[in-house]
Amino acid sequence: MGALLADLEQSDRLFFCLYPDAQTAAQIAALAHRIKQAHGLSGEPLRAGRLHVSQHHLGDYAGIPDAILANAFVAGGSVAMRPFTVTFDRVESFTRGTRSRPLVLRSSDENGGLTALHQNLGAAMKRTGLGHWAHAGFTPHMTLLYDDTLVEEMPVAPISWTVREVTLVHSLLGRKTHIRLASWALRG
Repeated sequence: MGALLADLEQSDRLFFCLYPDAQTAAQIAALAHRIKQAHGLSGEPLRAGRLHVSQHHLGDYAGIPDAILANAFVAGGSVAMRPFTVTFDRVESFTRGTRSRPLVLRSSDENGGLTALHQNLGAAMKRTGLGHWAHAGFTPHMTLLYDDTLVEEMPVAPISWTVREVTLVHSLLGRKTHIRLASWALRG
């Protein structure tokens, strides 16, 4: 019962991510609506302002611990990498479970910049005491919506943008709200 109660109290998530620029986010949101309509999906597409590429999850909490937050600020500020272009040209459902599958935007290329940033940020996290959260496995994607219907991989017109910063986000769980705590310009 205690573990169940602890899970219910978790209301805050902390993560690093990359946001597309506003014009690209609007383009991606329009694509999500077209895919929803074309496949008869019932899930609601994420709002353009919430579309992002996750880099590292830093945990779910009942209030974010000050030490985690402080270390995340140090890690984010220590990333040294030049801006890079990311391109997505595929849509598909991740197949975990049979309900509420993420419909995601992916790439037919490896998007090496995304992987390099993930590794760079993971190394910075390890140096600042957040190594527990720095996982090597990484599948670059952007979630468009959640739906019970499986959409097989299909090509879409390429969508590209230049990644110029990494952002630390406080997500209010269950409330569809992202609070951008800080962003650090890519440089290097």
